[in-house]
Amino acid sequence: MAKVKYRLNDPRLAPRRTRLEIPGWAGKREPRANGSREQVWHCVPLFGRRAITGSNCFTPTTNELHVSTRDGRVGPGGRLGPPPDGGVQWPPFPNFGDGFYTYQILLDLKVEKGMAVRTEPHPRFYTDSTDTVPIAVPALLRNWWPMMFFFAYSRRRAEGRTHIFRPNEPFAQIIVIPEEASFELEKMDEEESAERELQARRIYNSRPTLSEGTNDLLDR
Repeated sequence: MAKVKYRLNDPRLAPRRTRLEIPGWAGKREPRANGSREQVWHCVPLFGRRAITGSNCFTPTTNELHVSTRDGRVGPGGRLGPPPDGGVQWPPFPNFGDGFYTYQILLDLKVEKGMAVRTEPHPRFYTDSTDTVPIAVPALLRNWWPMMFFFAYSRRRAEGRTHIFRPNEPFAQIIVIPEEASFELEKMDEEESAERELQARRIYNSRPTLSEGTNDLLDR
């Protein structure tokens, strides 16, 4: 089994494997059945399985932190409280260019040779109806990079928008992928196309059987 090792300056930064929170950001605890309202985790291949392939990074603070856009500028808010120990910048949200800000942390993630850590928005961003979940900018950290100094976030340009970082709430997700995307794009030949079409039709006709395991995600 592959391992991801970590080093940090605050135990609250310790990453944890992503879990579907049902009820919670992943939807209601409503099994997939006739008459049920569709939940995002009902779609196993597009969201259900994908959402649990990474690890969470959690807000390592005691108070709720806000980042808002006022007069076209990004600024911190909320009850910031005293700066934490360890020498991190406080407030931890300096601007990064015109359209971004950063969250200053000290976290070291070491993966095996040939692999890399990719940062991305937490899956709850895609189910959020409050428009407050931070949008982590994708980044690729190779195994030789010794420290993650910050996460970059895209700020919404609309005036008055606020991103909220709550204690013990995930603010980003990390996944482990090969550091080099070594593949080429090639069009299928007629035989391959026919084979894939046949597979698609078989899957379509087997939907009732394939959906039987959907509710297993309730226990993930």
